[in-house]
Amino acid sequence: MTKTLLCLGFGYTARALAPQLLQAGWKVIGTTRSADDAVPVHGVELITWPGAPLSLDGVTHILSSVGPTAEGDPVLNDLADALAEAAQGDTLEWVGYLSTTAVYGDHDGAWVDEDTAVTPSSQRGRWRAAAETGWQAIPDLPLHIFRLAGIYGPGRGPFAKLMAGKARRIVKPGQVFSRIHVDDIAQVLAASIARPDPGAIYNLCDDDPAPPQDVLGFAAELLGLPVPAEVPFDEAGMTPMARSFYGENKRVRNQRIKDDLGVDLLYPSYREGLRAVRAAEDLETFVPPQETTGV
Repeated sequence: MTKTLLCLGFGYTARALAPQLLQAGWKVIGTTRSADDAVPVHGVELITWPGAPLSLDGVTHILSSVGPTAEGDPVLNDLADALAEAAQGDTLEWVGYLSTTAVYGDHDGAWVDEDTAVTPSSQRGRWRAAAETGWQAIPDLPLHIFRLAGIYGPGRGPFAKLMAGKARRIVKPGQVFSRIHVDDIAQVLAASIARPDPGAIYNLCDDDPAPPQDVLGFAAELLGLPVPAEVPFDEAGMTPMARSFYGENKRVRNQRIKDDLGVDLLYPSYREGLRAVRAAEDLETFVPPQETTGV
């Protein structure tokens, strides 16, 4: 039987994974809220959802990247019964839920791993923790939870802001963030699909939690631009959402994806990752502007 992956939310990560499976002869279906706004991938069947009823018949693998809201997880709200029914059949082999390391909350820069207690300190972390619990509550679902650090990659790097002169190196002493290149997310998902372990939870991040100002400074150097001046966190005038990210400070361990899935990261730090993003975004011909505005 042909393997069929249903991507609930055919977004940035799903688009990175799909080509690998298509090349292996899989059928890939992706949902989108609006066909007009979808980014197509050759060979992927796109369907609009929510909307018409969504059938799980013939689906062997499911990946959900739909984020929860105050009303809960939209997938569970609409498809919990269908997922429970599919879990009792003999077709569904693997389910992946993309969560976030925000479920761990703030640890004042200390290390966390998959055995660390879930103690979210932000609203988005609490929503994600509740969603994880909801997915785990479906009996016999072959569920795998992936807790993602900050995602970057082509089209999601710092280069555009730097080239526009709008990037700011906001400094909060002691603050670090973990991050992960989208291609490494895709390879972890593929490795999990090849080696399913229902009930498993994995942190997805690179080996080098780093201060955000260091990452931005390195990106500027790659472009041959002046490193933007530092802006103290308390003077940055950030939105409440942006400030909330700085309210959590932790270093995330990724040893489980290496030990259990045999993953060798393509981009073990932001340095390798940003070099790859720069190449993928075809910035070799970039000419720095004569003047920049802001920091």
